[in-house]
Amino acid sequence: MNPIITNDATVLGLLAIILGFVFYTSQSSHPHWQKFYKYVPAILMCYFLPSLLNTFGIVDGKGSDVYYVASRFLLPACIVLLTISVDLPSVVKLGPKALIMFFTGTLGIVIGGPIALLILSSFAPELLGGAGPDAVWRGMTTVAGSWIGGGANQAAMKEIYGVGNDIFSAMITVDIIVANLWMAVLLLMAGNAKKIDQRTGADTTAINDLRHQVEEFERKHARTPMLNDIMLICAIGFGVTGFAHVVADIVTPYMVENHPQLDSLSFHSKFFWMIVTASIMGVGLSFTKLRKVEAVGASKVGSAFLYFLIASIGLHMDVTKIVEAPLFFVLGGIWMLIHASLMLGVAKLIKAPLFYMAVGSQANVGGAASAPVVASAFHPSLAPVGVLLAVVGYAIGTFAAWFCGQILQVIAS
Repeated sequence: MNPIITNDATVLGLLAIILGFVFYTSQSSHPHWQKFYKYVPAILMCYFLPSLLNTFGIVDGKGSDVYYVASRFLLPACIVLLTISVDLPSVVKLGPKALIMFFTGTLGIVIGGPIALLILSSFAPELLGGAGPDAVWRGMTTVAGSWIGGGANQAAMKEIYGVGNDIFSAMITVDIIVANLWMAVLLLMAGNAKKIDQRTGADTTAINDLRHQVEEFERKHARTPMLNDIMLICAIGFGVTGFAHVVADIVTPYMVENHPQLDSLSFHSKFFWMIVTASIMGVGLSFTKLRKVEAVGASKVGSAFLYFLIASIGLHMDVTKIVEAPLFFVLGGIWMLIHASLMLGVAKLIKAPLFYMAVGSQANVGGAASAPVVASAFHPSLAPVGVLLAVVGYAIGTFAAWFCGQILQVIAS
């Protein structure tokens, strides 16, 4: 059946309207919308509503170039704008326990996926093998990307590992539902943080000092963006994107010609080198004066680019594939259980405050979209700490998820 809409400009307009609708209603004070978004995550709607356009033949997701434009132009710019704001010295000042918990969360995702695949494959061997784009291990790499940083890293894994749209549709559902269930658990724990910290003997005095530091930083740097600020943000994002494409165009042919054995490591992928270059430059620029663009909303612009990418990904999804997901939910549940067990175990071992455990976990699993939510459950002024750690997740997410994908590939084959 031929799609009703074939003009990509119209498709882009529809995606913009959908995103505007979701964000407007998710912030609405109307009780019906508040009740709806209490149970249905807004980000799920950003995937789901565009998928209906593809499922019912209104738009041909595979035939549209909107995703190509979003993944090649908006995604690198998004990564730069999300990573340029990371203040690595401040992250170090959070103390070793905060960093230990964050990287424990990353480790839990990297090893949790392969372990979950090994466990479940002993009961369902059909999960192993598969060299095609819809192999389960490929789909799992996108979950790893999402759970170590967020949607930008997820999209990067989809391209780097050539993940098929069918398995991706199922994994998106697993990703969002399992991650939000875990966030609900963290929010419940946050409500009892004082009792839990007293029971574990955690020292929370550093958190109070941290709260005062964050409040002071926000007071000094935040300001209303002007037009020249927005133009500078665009210049940085798209300027680095252009340079990343140049690097990819040079490095990829060199790797193909001189190092053919590195194909399995994704070193023959232009997209891989583009994303790596954008990530490295974003982190590098965070040590320069340009990182001050975060004060005028660099990460917000980057997040806007990210949501257009999310909507364009949804345009490739077929919601009828969700019925094939039950086994994948078990896989995702085991994966998250491993992550959670490791986080709770290490937190108890080093007597880390619950705040560090919860935010360290959510900075990985939820990224900048939800880490501040968990952080603010402890105190509103601590929300930026969630963003700070989540940005570190964006910075390392591509590399950590890629490594997880290499392990998954070995297990599956």
